[in-house]
Amino acid sequence: MFYTTVDFPDVQVGRVRVAHPEDESWIAWEKTGPAFAELPEGLDAVAYRDPFVFHDGEAWRMLMGAGLEDGTATALLHSSRDLVHWTYDGPLASRHTSETTPLWMGAVWECPQLFLLGDKWVLTVSVWEPFIPHYEAYAIGSYADGRFTAEHWGRLTYGPCYYAGSTFTDADGSRGLIYWLRGVDDADGTWASANSIPHLLSLEDDTVVARPHHNLEALRGDEQVLADGVLPIPTLADLEWVLDSPSATAQLELCDNDGEVVLRLLTAAGVLRAQTPTGEWAMPLKGIAIRLLVDGPVCELFNDAGTMALSLPAVEGLRAGATGAGHATAYSLAGALLPVHQSASS
Repeated sequence: MFYTTVDFPDVQVGRVRVAHPEDESWIAWEKTGPAFAELPEGLDAVAYRDPFVFHDGEAWRMLMGAGLEDGTATALLHSSRDLVHWTYDGPLASRHTSETTPLWMGAVWECPQLFLLGDKWVLTVSVWEPFIPHYEAYAIGSYADGRFTAEHWGRLTYGPCYYAGSTFTDADGSRGLIYWLRGVDDADGTWASANSIPHLLSLEDDTVVARPHHNLEALRGDEQVLADGVLPIPTLADLEWVLDSPSATAQLELCDNDGEVVLRLLTAAGVLRAQTPTGEWAMPLKGIAIRLLVDGPVCELFNDAGTMALSLPAVEGLRAGATGAGHATAYSLAGALLPVHQSASS
């Protein structure tokens, strides 16, 4: 495992070391050897971290998220033939914080990931400025000889939680991302943060679209249609909300058993607004389909225009209702998921 090691007090500029698991449990790790890569001399950077290692058919490549003193966000490239000896090859791609069209990409790129999606290369980054994490964004383009040329820029995530996306390929070879979910904490202080469900990615025209992994649909249980009025739903649920038109005005609410609103979603004029007891966030809409996955204190929202994750209050039960120009269907996931968890833990 390649990881960032830092020295206090400057934790923003790190180095890359390697750790190996002590056994098959992957619980305990042994840190071995010296640093494999560090900030090149003469490069004036405010951040350097988050190694991403892949093979491009010619050599092993290591991307490092970075930001320069002049406000340039960049992914720096190192190359190796043996995963041991690394050479700095310069920036894979860069963009200055003053550039805002069509999208602002920040002053630092964290967790850069480069992969093929269809017949195009995609670079995903977590947009950061000292010391504020923002959202996950991407560039679609071409890659050759250690250089990436961006053709289209786009934004993947909205809301307060999604960050630090990490790419994977599933058993079918499909490409996806899993995120760190910020701000999802146990009220009793026994755990902090969570991971998102796996998102599968597709390239549609000049846009990267994320949807829940299709395996979730096979785990659906009971179905109920949410019409005017409020119905109980499980605290682990999969909801499909379909608007009458892309610009429809509609509302979907999740409440606790006492009637207190846990989540209110409002659509109007092609915009989705999400309200929780801790804040309000918005994202654009494309098409008429919105997918919600609710898992206790986490809600993940999916639309072809982007995704949003929210932290919800911990409650004993949920009640849901949909009003306005749309309809919603809720599916139980609890009955299907519980045996899987039990089997895995045993």
